[in-house]
Amino acid sequence: MNDYPHLLEPLDLGFTTLKNRVIMGSMHVGLEEAPNGFERMAAFYAERARGGVGLIVTGGIAPNPEGATFSGSAKLTTDEEVAEHRLITEAVHREGGRIAMQILHTGRYAFSEESVSASAIQAPISPFVPHALTEEEIERTIEDFARCAELAQRAGYDGVEVMGSEGYLINQFIAPATNKREDRWGGSFENRIRLPLEILHRVRERVGTDFILIYRLSMLDLVPDGSTFDEVVELGRRVGGGPAGTDIINTGIGWHEARVPTIATSVPRGAYTWITERLKKELSVPLVAVNRINTPEVAERIIADGQADMVSLARPMLADADFVAKAAAGVPEEINTCIGCNQACLDHTFSLKITSCLVNPRACHETELVLSPTKTRKNVAVVGAGPAGLAFSVSAASIGHSVTLFDAAAEIGGQLNMARRVPGKEEFDETLRYYRVQLDKHGVDVRLNTPVTAVDLAGYDEVVIATGVTPRTPRIPGVDHPSVVGYVDVLRGGAEVGEKVAIIGAGGIGFDVAEFLTDTGEEASQAPEVFFRQWGVDLDYEERGGLRAPERIAPPRKVHLLQRKTSKVGKDLGKTTGWIHRLELRHRGVEMIAGAEYRRIDDEGLHLTVDGEDRVLDVDTIVLCAGQDPRRDLADALITAGRTVHVIGGADVAAELDAKRAIKQGTELAAAL
Repeated sequence: MNDYPHLLEPLDLGFTTLKNRVIMGSMHVGLEEAPNGFERMAAFYAERARGGVGLIVTGGIAPNPEGATFSGSAKLTTDEEVAEHRLITEAVHREGGRIAMQILHTGRYAFSEESVSASAIQAPISPFVPHALTEEEIERTIEDFARCAELAQRAGYDGVEVMGSEGYLINQFIAPATNKREDRWGGSFENRIRLPLEILHRVRERVGTDFILIYRLSMLDLVPDGSTFDEVVELGRRVGGGPAGTDIINTGIGWHEARVPTIATSVPRGAYTWITERLKKELSVPLVAVNRINTPEVAERIIADGQADMVSLARPMLADADFVAKAAAGVPEEINTCIGCNQACLDHTFSLKITSCLVNPRACHETELVLSPTKTRKNVAVVGAGPAGLAFSVSAASIGHSVTLFDAAAEIGGQLNMARRVPGKEEFDETLRYYRVQLDKHGVDVRLNTPVTAVDLAGYDEVVIATGVTPRTPRIPGVDHPSVVGYVDVLRGGAEVGEKVAIIGAGGIGFDVAEFLTDTGEEASQAPEVFFRQWGVDLDYEERGGLRAPERIAPPRKVHLLQRKTSKVGKDLGKTTGWIHRLELRHRGVEMIAGAEYRRIDDEGLHLTVDGEDRVLDVDTIVLCAGQDPRRDLADALITAGRTVHVIGGADVAAELDAKRAIKQGTELAAAL
């Protein structure tokens, strides 16, 4: 008897059976356009198939050039492209897996002057005004979807997913917000849903009945003038029966332009399954729950409680290709859990970089970052149990090296122990749990509360220095005033902080400290009902798009967030999550000040000049978040003594608190050792 009987139960679709209830959700990973990208995608998807996932859905593939994400991005329109896709399907099938291709027409979200839509209405996240499709062009687009599905079948895919959500082309026809047409493709609800029904009908005609057809239905648009709940139900019924005949309905939550977080780590786990549960009472087709489902326990509960028939795990499959296999083997504690940070996945995707994963840098780099068993076992000392040291130690030990890990602190984690105290970043607890398990599994000799000197490291074949960073103290007259504390004192030391606060430094740490200090206590509970109330999601679904007025509780402190640079405060935060942090702090009344010149600190407060005007901030506490310097004393001592050392993480480059770079660097060093 396994611990996840519902999650691991096969799903009978009639003509075929999926081996469990887990879908690897669609993600564009950037390999679609990269040199040798299809060979690399074949390795990426094959590893997930080997890891036991029931069905893989690829990143979005355009059915025609104007539907592509940007000029030259992935499409499937020719026989030559079919041959490339066969590399993927054959690799997945060799591992006993199933894979469907997502057909995605981006519509007005295309980053191109050739973008098209239902109406010529510019998206707030695009610089281009789309061309409104003519009736002839709509007919051609329907045919392009059908042709694309036919080519996917020829390429060996087990099915296709038609993308009808997230504010892409089909969604743009469905919602009144973006469809202002007055012909048979607009106006009434019947006319607005004509496009998805025609596409699905034509696709089913072309591929036959023994081919998995998934429709991704936008169940909650989260934009003004989106669909109503009744419209979603009716479209779901029409999609699941009759000529459309889809086998599975996947869930879409929120358009890309929506101002409500849907997948960031601040979203409670499984928060949006309420809408799938509500739809499940109305529909007979298997439904898929999505968004922030990152542990087998959460996934099992969703299916066991009847909220959905399947779960979609996208980013968790980046974090750990063996998610399903580990759950099935009864070792869920070994799963490398997705923390929902978006830093190496979505941020990369929207910056046109190849996707990876902060906690698993091998994701999408399986053919390049290879951890092969070592031929020469070395005795390795690692100093520093932060993310860089942990990643190296686990990776090096897993391939056969003898590793001793030293840290002067009483616990592993380094700066992660501060990050995990920030509301919305509690998922770092999972990262530390994963490393504790892996250190034990691979026999790393962990020595905490153990400061070391160069002499202590004399007998090792290799020495890795991952001693992290030292917070920087800016040169401001009065910086030694009793009102001044460092971010470490606040996040780890429990320093007393007054009700009026100035934060010097508005990088990632400054934002974290601001969120920590303005937390009302409700946020930390991660209760879905609190999250939805604060962000204005209507759980009664009485308004179009499922929106309502946000409700906020007054924060416990008045905070000023300051930076020297004149650029927008928070400009360098992650592309897909920065807006959330900025909006959250605005909701909490945080004053963000750019171009601040710090003059002095005294009993009156913080004296500064902004735009040529002198100001005094009457504050009780001033928190320094003014950057870091590498902690290299030990490394320099070893180098002076003639030792060869490897310096990684913050000790190498102190750029913010960059766990992504630290873990990647540690893993790469282990592979090269």
